[in-house]
Amino acid sequence: MGGCSPNRYAGAVGGSSRLKVAANDFACQWDDVREDALAAVDRVGDSGWLILGEEVEAFERELAEWWGVPEAVGLASGLDALEIALRCADVGPGARVLTTPLTAFATTLAILRTGAEPVWCEVDESGGLDLDRADAALAADGAIRAILPVHLYGHPLDPDGLERLAADHRVALVEDCAQSAGADRAGRPTGSAGLAAGTSLYPTKNLGAMGDGGVLLTADRELAARARRLRNYGQDGRYEHTEVGLNSRLDEVQAAILRSALLPRLDRFLARRREIAGSYSEGLREGPLRPVIAADGRSAHHLFPVEVTEGEPQAVAERLAQRGVSVGRHYPLLCPDQPAAKDRGVSLGALPVARRLAARELSLPIHPYLGDGEVAAVIDACLEATA
Repeated sequence: MGGCSPNRYAGAVGGSSRLKVAANDFACQWDDVREDALAAVDRVGDSGWLILGEEVEAFERELAEWWGVPEAVGLASGLDALEIALRCADVGPGARVLTTPLTAFATTLAILRTGAEPVWCEVDESGGLDLDRADAALAADGAIRAILPVHLYGHPLDPDGLERLAADHRVALVEDCAQSAGADRAGRPTGSAGLAAGTSLYPTKNLGAMGDGGVLLTADRELAARARRLRNYGQDGRYEHTEVGLNSRLDEVQAAILRSALLPRLDRFLARRREIAGSYSEGLREGPLRPVIAADGRSAHHLFPVEVTEGEPQAVAERLAQRGVSVGRHYPLLCPDQPAAKDRGVSLGALPVARRLAARELSLPIHPYLGDGEVAAVIDACLEATA
């Protein structure tokens, strides 16, 4: 795919002030999608229908077909998608939900918003939930009613293993696919192993809206119907509220832009992310920045995480910034350590792997508008910053 201007960063290595590689480039994206996005907005304006109309319905159908699941329900955020999925699984006060400590806090927050209690389990070296430890935890605690794993960084967890956990322990499985649009393992997309899944349409995601949004994915048509009811105040019909719902509707303008400007480009976006990830993996294989790779399957590479094996991560991040490379930290504070979670969940042990990754992870730029010259410059900057 390449960058907006292939020559923008020619020769920009070795700490040159000309090098500026951001984590995302929404201006470049707008250059690419502007015509299709404005046409989509115009189409919605001409329709005279702004909330829960034909654009949302069409986007739901088209995304479900692309993802490989029967149903998609457009919502206001990925957080709402997880909360509604848990509520549809009858998770509520008195229940416990097994989940990961290493993720965006929205995963834990979705559990807390249902009134349930999170149980944080250790992760493996890819950053995903350790399924063997999860198995032991489920066997030991009969109060756990659901599992909420995260396909972190875009790395897919084992779908067969997740299904076995849910079946063996008779718990609901809800997958957090906020970072994994386009990932697959054992021939299956993420989000296809459980009762339901939630994904995010936040602008930084592989499929991101021009604002907030989320989607619930499921093979269960009755669950999808309930999710559509819950997103709209719990209404079965106009002014007939059969349960306590939310105001969580993906609006027509976002749906129109997604289906006309962004979803048609998603396969190309993913292919470029994989090219960049391959270049980073090859270029950094001898250095002290260890790529955190998927255990198996095909990652969506929402992020490109590296573990700083020598030196202090913050110092490395500062040296990269001096060389014009913007890096992120995902996620330096574990969910059980967040003030909002104080005394509101259970950690299973000291979580040493999760704590190590949280303390030592940096995320390199990996968006589809990076040019080859920028990718090479990032690799050079990484090698210089850790020399």
